[in-house]
Amino acid sequence: MTISADMQEFHGLPVFEFPERDDDVDDLPDPASVAWRISGATYCDPEDEQWEQVFARFLAAVDTNQVRALVVGGWDEAYDSSSAAIVTALVEAAGDRLASLEAVFLGDMTFEDCEISWIQQSDVTLLLAAYPNLREFGVRGGTGLEFPVVRHTALRTLVVETGGLGAEVVRGIAGSDLPALEKLDLWLGTDEYGGDSSVDDLAPVLAGTGFPALRDLALRNSVIQDQIAVAVASAPVVARLDRLDLSMGTLTDEGAEALLVGQPLTHLTHLDLSHHYLSEKMSERIVDALTPYGVTVVVDDAQEPEDDGDGEAFRYVAVAE
Repeated sequence: MTISADMQEFHGLPVFEFPERDDDVDDLPDPASVAWRISGATYCDPEDEQWEQVFARFLAAVDTNQVRALVVGGWDEAYDSSSAAIVTALVEAAGDRLASLEAVFLGDMTFEDCEISWIQQSDVTLLLAAYPNLREFGVRGGTGLEFPVVRHTALRTLVVETGGLGAEVVRGIAGSDLPALEKLDLWLGTDEYGGDSSVDDLAPVLAGTGFPALRDLALRNSVIQDQIAVAVASAPVVARLDRLDLSMGTLTDEGAEALLVGQPLTHLTHLDLSHHYLSEKMSERIVDALTPYGVTVVVDDAQEPEDDGDGEAFRYVAVAE
């Protein structure tokens, strides 16, 4: 699986691509009615403007103090040039230019623009510091990503999509003080692409101490999905969740059995285990155990392990490179 399409909706708004320089900017949508996507030159379109140039035109053409959501698309040589300059440009526009901004997604690129694990990120918490009213933040790409411990009282949704999420970043997120956070979505990935975190790094999240408002937890796309499932089976945070997502990873019958014999999951409204390595019998057991209680259980996209050449089973996460 790869990311093959740009985002179509963000923060509950349709995504609108700010026009290229030769296109008409006289008939633009209401600034608050869309999530504005700002894209620069990429591998596929190297002759386009640099991201900072497009952003400057955007600031000049749109009443940006009404803008609620921004999607940062591709930038030139994203596989070699980090998002630091873009983060700086957004920080400098805070307050007097983007006073109403509620949501930012940084790195909306398909595999044709830049593979997810090639995207060079930076310290993204600078955006949280610059926008204290931000309610939703998402970032794609784990290489170079920094997320030191931060306090932010307004953030409700945090999404980090990677093919490999470093342990230091996971610890920074887990140790942050985010009292309003309702949804946390982490793509943990594989160690082949920097995903060297362990269940221990997630301890504050699983204990339920750091994010008192959390109701929607996704720990997915992980090569240690069984270990995560075992930890989740007794994690205090689960008792107050509405939605639990352990999809896109290498979940086997071992992890699923832990979920079945662990704490009750019958209070959930939604359990997503799609892209898994469960036996058909185990999939049926989970569905039969929870659906009578009104839980929507997703066990789509069953996978089969491959032979690694040494007679051992090899299992893939959904998104890696």
